[in-house]
Amino acid sequence: MIPLCAPKDARRPTALALGSFDGLHAGHRRVITQAIQGSSAVPTVVSFWPHPREVLFGEPRLRLDLPSEKVDLLEPLGIEQLVLVPFTQQLAQLSAEAFVETVLLDVLQAKRIAVGANFRFGRHRGGDAQLLARVAGARGVEVLITEIVEDQEGRMSSSRIRAALESGDLATARTLLERPYRFQGRVVRGRGLGRELGWPTANLQVDGRKFLPALGVYAAWAWVDQVEQPMAAVMNLGPQPTVDPTSPSAVEVHLLDRSLDLEGRQLRVEPVQRLRGQQRFSGLEELSDQIGRDAQQARRLLQVQASVG
Repeated sequence: MIPLCAPKDARRPTALALGSFDGLHAGHRRVITQAIQGSSAVPTVVSFWPHPREVLFGEPRLRLDLPSEKVDLLEPLGIEQLVLVPFTQQLAQLSAEAFVETVLLDVLQAKRIAVGANFRFGRHRGGDAQLLARVAGARGVEVLITEIVEDQEGRMSSSRIRAALESGDLATARTLLERPYRFQGRVVRGRGLGRELGWPTANLQVDGRKFLPALGVYAAWAWVDQVEQPMAAVMNLGPQPTVDPTSPSAVEVHLLDRSLDLEGRQLRVEPVQRLRGQQRFSGLEELSDQIGRDAQQARRLLQVQASVG
């Protein structure tokens, strides 16, 4: 796995791509390619953590890819380190010019910098790609500005991916990401009600900063720990309106036709298709019957997907 480090711990000199790169869609990948192609410096991605709006305005910003997930996605692109710049109130007061000089040029010893055309940074977002080119260029550093990538629906953006996930449209999200959308969590002990109903579930403790799709029931693939063999599953994302309407939202995964002791283990989940929204049933028997129908529908969908590769 490529290292995830602070600027002071980075290998240098660097050829770096600067941005949030949340979702690593086609536009992000183009910036990264421009940054590292043909350079002998260390191929690097530089991002801020946490999100600036969390620090400045207290707004929680859920991520399509957490840093630990991003390193796995960056390595196949030729990146050798992910540098996270700690975003603090002090950093927020740094002018754009000072950020370029101190962090990018002095600390990271950038020899080439690539950014998207709409990238903004520095105090009050006063810096843009043109300022970066001017300041870095004055010290002989090459700056490459990548134009926005568009498809037939418009600008490629992380917000489009989030919108697809918010509506439960996993197929569109997969198209925009050019990969399946996945998340993971540690299996923790639940109340055991699923087992009593005949549908034992793994209750996932997912990082609260991870963006999750719309509430509902999904056909899904699941992987245990680092094992690469996927298992068919049905997943419920949300509260339990029949059992406890006041319960918080949860991620519950039932493995189809398989019984494993998963408590304490890591479970990676790929929701494939949303089967239905959350419903409140008249009682546990009606709920159990519906879970049975959900499981059968998920089984058919996943069998079809597995057969077509």
